[in-house]
Amino acid sequence: MNIPFLGGWRRRHGGAAHGAPVRRDAEGLTELLSECELLRAQAESAGVTLDDGPASLEALDQLQPRWRDDEELQSWLGNDAGLYLGTVVVRTVPGAVWQLWPDGQPVVRLASGREVDVVGAGQAWAVDGAPELSQVYAELSEC
Repeated sequence: MNIPFLGGWRRRHGGAAHGAPVRRDAEGLTELLSECELLRAQAESAGVTLDDGPASLEALDQLQPRWRDDEELQSWLGNDAGLYLGTVVVRTVPGAVWQLWPDGQPVVRLASGREVDVVGAGQAWAVDGAPELSQVYAELSEC
């Protein structure tokens, strides 16, 4: 996923090249990527509160996939789901940080050095419901 405005943000805030985590203003990047407005609106309309914790991923996995009839909505929701998954990982898994690849793709880098395309996982979840977001989180939290 290419988010054009992130390139300028990365230059202004000391973003690193591919392979190294963003160190300066990492909290600002986390805040930016955690907005996920469409996902939060969809969840709220279904009575689900997203508190940036692992239990909220389980609640998202239980949502009725009403968005699957609308490809554009599905794509945006998938992006948001991936960013939200990454937000939960970064906020709850020790050593996990957001990293931006040179093309602007946000990924999560775990303390082990493993880079995870959380947006890809969110896209798959929006299309198929699998892997479940909570399953991806469980796997990443054990790394």
